[in-house]
Amino acid sequence: METRALEPFLLEDLAGKMVFLGGPRQVGKTTAARRLAGRFPRSVYLNWDAREHRRSMLSGQWPPETDLVILDELHKQPDWKSRLKGLWDTRPAGQSFLVTGSSRLDVFRRGGDSLMGRYHYWRLHPFSAAEMEGKPVFPAAFPKKPPVPEFGPISPHLQSLMRMGGFPEPLFSGSERTLNRWRSERLERLFRDDIRSVEAVQNLSKVELLAEMLALRAGTPLSINSLAADVEATNKTVKAWIDLLGRNYYLFAVPPWHRRIERALKKEAKHYLWDWSEVREEGPRFENLMASHLLKWCHFCRDAHGVQAELHYVRDREKREVDFLIVWDKTPWMLVECKLSAPDGLGSLRRFGHSLGVKERYLVTLAENRDYLDRESGVRVIPAVKFLLGLGA
Repeated sequence: METRALEPFLLEDLAGKMVFLGGPRQVGKTTAARRLAGRFPRSVYLNWDAREHRRSMLSGQWPPETDLVILDELHKQPDWKSRLKGLWDTRPAGQSFLVTGSSRLDVFRRGGDSLMGRYHYWRLHPFSAAEMEGKPVFPAAFPKKPPVPEFGPISPHLQSLMRMGGFPEPLFSGSERTLNRWRSERLERLFRDDIRSVEAVQNLSKVELLAEMLALRAGTPLSINSLAADVEATNKTVKAWIDLLGRNYYLFAVPPWHRRIERALKKEAKHYLWDWSEVREEGPRFENLMASHLLKWCHFCRDAHGVQAELHYVRDREKREVDFLIVWDKTPWMLVECKLSAPDGLGSLRRFGHSLGVKERYLVTLAENRDYLDRESGVRVIPAVKFLLGLGA
């Protein structure tokens, strides 16, 4: 269970390019990196947060016969992009680089020396139902078209994921006490260490307050005006802080879908937490869990195969809505609505399915006693314990 589904793909990419591995703090990046190091005869692990390691990272001094160099939290060093470019371009033949970080490592393209063509970027997500079961993330081979989910076994892990979240330490402990202590320590390090060390934020306490408010509003379109009034900041500042929380893997956005991009930009995105255990109410927490699983699937398709798989939600002028829409190569493919138990919402799935030309329509319930095809609407009502393994997310 400690082996992550991405590890074989990371090992393959390391043979030719640098590998960037991003993801939330304490999601398991360092553990995965050390497991990969075991595949190399001679490896070096250096962490920017360790003073003795920092000197080696700055000087680039390690044995020249090293097969794999792991640089953890390097993005905290000013001008890290140019330094990494120099290390890569002057490395001995056959030496591989794995760079990990708890802030998004792909945002460097906004300026400075470009590393384009020298790296592959991957995102490590919390554990999902399929990964806990040891089922490969789907699809493993390059998909020319959207794969058809195959439903069969059910997941025995969903209740644990709902209660504990998907981060390794609290999940595998099974202890509410461990979860509460871990969450407090993680948030402290996220705001006091990660964000403060790489961002110029003057009102960090207000950013923390905003994060608390966003946790209470997970899964709902946000009113920037309302949030700005609550934290006593300008709309522009609140938008910048939300982007900051996204870059540091506290939350992620699910934008609305519209065939015309300018129409979609006028609508508010919905936001979810990487650690869905923070969401207090069961309904929003279940929706957040589903969003995380679907985003993980989309990210895998993009990171592994370069497929434009994107996660959206749909809403019309009458405010009728379906929770999630997966868009495959700019074409709507799968609609997913989440419910705790009662299978209402078939009308919206049918309506949007017809208007968007989507045949894959699912109403996923947390209850395990709803499993059938509604022939009138073309909607598959299916329990989450079955849907998530079939999707392979």
